[in-house]
Amino acid sequence: MKLTMLGTGNALVTECYNTCFLIEDNGQVFMVDGGGGNTILRQIKYAGYDWMDMRHIFVTHKHVDHLMGIIWMVRMICQFMRHGEYKGEAYIYSHKEVLDLIRDMAVKLLPKKVTVFIDDRLHLVEIQDGDSMDIIGHKVTFFDILSTKAKQYGFRMELDGGKMLTCCGDEPLNADLEKYAKGSEWMMHEAFCLYSEADIFDPYEKHHSTVKDACELAERMGVKNLLLYHTEDKNLANRKAMYSEEGKPYYHGNLWIPDDLETIEI
Repeated sequence: MKLTMLGTGNALVTECYNTCFLIEDNGQVFMVDGGGGNTILRQIKYAGYDWMDMRHIFVTHKHVDHLMGIIWMVRMICQFMRHGEYKGEAYIYSHKEVLDLIRDMAVKLLPKKVTVFIDDRLHLVEIQDGDSMDIIGHKVTFFDILSTKAKQYGFRMELDGGKMLTCCGDEPLNADLEKYAKGSEWMMHEAFCLYSEADIFDPYEKHHSTVKDACELAERMGVKNLLLYHTEDKNLANRKAMYSEEGKPYYHGNLWIPDDLETIEI
């Protein structure tokens, strides 16, 4: 089972792609978010995948750096369904506000001959807090992260051997939701910047964390592997080393700061 980061950056990055990723097991793929544009198609290709293999897509929330790439996925899926090249069904999971936006944008921006496949073979699946579904052979439980900016969902996926992977979304994990992350084998958490550079990037006024904050949380939760994403990109070449160095005093598990297109065995 492996996780591939298609993008690792926050909304304003230009040196890498916005945060989105794939989880693959036994040839099936779970795609999470789409970044901010049609670069999603290139990232999928460069990661060694075929976009036609994207059958299960989860959209965390409506911010453009997560949502707009999904519109391109909708276009490609429906267009190639029409041409007879995309076989079978596809599913997009999210909460009602996001699904309504996807439907509205698709209807307004794409030809009717393409959008007729929405609700026919491209299914928009509404999730609510606490819902669990079987996706690519694993139980996935979705949870409202209690954002005060835009309604956003994270998820917990059951891995083999009773282990858990928790994706916290792109805001600090709310204290009321720590039950989802506690004892996880993997926790995916945003880290907008280094704590030492908080005065430069102002993460707290944007409702984001620093590396130090995320590491302290993971240590308290007893997480074995912490993966940091949704970062700034001002020193991308040294990001891995700098983030690792700041995190080490606060977290004693395995700290991962992946680059775009990096694949990790989970």
